Amino acid sequence: MSDHGAHGRVPTRSERWGAFKESPFLPATVLVFILAAAAGLFAGSYTYSMANPTPHRIPTAVVGAQDSARGKTFLDGMEKALNASLEVRGYDSVAAARQGVDEQEVFAIVDAGPDGRVTFDVSGASGASVAQVLAETAPKVGAEVGVPVTVKDVKPLQEGDPRGLAIFYISLAAVIIGFVGAIQLSVHARGLNPAERIGFTALYALLGAFVIAAVVDWWLGAVDLPFVESWLILALTMFTSGMVFTMFNTLFGRWAMIPTWGLMVLLGNPSSGGAVSWPLLPSVLGHIGRWLPPGASVNAQHTAVYFGGHQHAFPFLVLAGWAVLSSAVFWVWRHRHPGGRESAPAHAHAVAVGG
Repeated sequence: MSDHGAHGRVPTRSERWGAFKESPFLPATVLVFILAAAAGLFAGSYTYSMANPTPHRIPTAVVGAQDSARGKTFLDGMEKALNASLEVRGYDSVAAARQGVDEQEVFAIVDAGPDGRVTFDVSGASGASVAQVLAETAPKVGAEVGVPVTVKDVKPLQEGDPRGLAIFYISLAAVIIGFVGAIQLSVHARGLNPAERIGFTALYALLGAFVIAAVVDWWLGAVDLPFVESWLILALTMFTSGMVFTMFNTLFGRWAMIPTWGLMVLLGNPSSGGAVSWPLLPSVLGHIGRWLPPGASVNAQHTAVYFGGHQHAFPFLVLAGWAVLSSAVFWVWRHRHPGGRESAPAHAHAVAVGG
């Protein structure tokens, strides 16, 4: 009778909470709220960055315009029309200014000739969205201020990628598959030891990057890639992304997806300059994006494809820095990582067999 009474007793609030904490319903409930918040943040971050791109500061090469009344009038009209600052940089010649475009120091060239005409050169390869805004605005400003303007695209995008988005997409694929691969290793190859985990991350990065480049270039023909360089950039991106998740998995366990998603997707991809060029992004994102793996990947890939021979070390240093940092954190605190396996001493195994 006493047993029946104990079974029939209504659990206290403390007991119900204890049972709930031990059940799978607590993490499931937490995930419901996390996923809802992630959905809103995902939509918000991309909408904030890309829905209404607005120029802020656009580095512009000037040849002769500063010494020409009409040139100054045109430049003032452009700043007023764009509601932005043209970061004017003087060059001695058009050839020197073109070199500035190749080095990605400037996005456009203003050349005010002695006949009062202005030649306005844009570079689609430097940033399709920026070039479009400039090319659409320049003739209107010229008509308003009475200055004849000729617009040319001196560095057009490839025919298979008229919007300049292919580089963003292949970099995005490398980032996403990079940390998804690390997640899958943690689920399906949990027993990998630290060195093995790093090795397999590098292996799927090399193979996955090769397939991305081959599909986009050889199969679809969307972009003519400098194949080996693009392949290695994608591989470094994928490896870095995988090790970033592995680092967070070491530090935060099963909740590692939250900081990985926040860093690489919510913040990194919208600020990468791939879909919307940095001069059109909110200024803070434009600066932050260069220091994150997605932005560094887009930067390095973009230069490799369109500005061969003018590659910069900075994006590679950013990618390598994140890869080394993530790998070092994982290695130092590898005992905290939920994966790995025990390696039993040989003599212990022999005793077990003999017994």
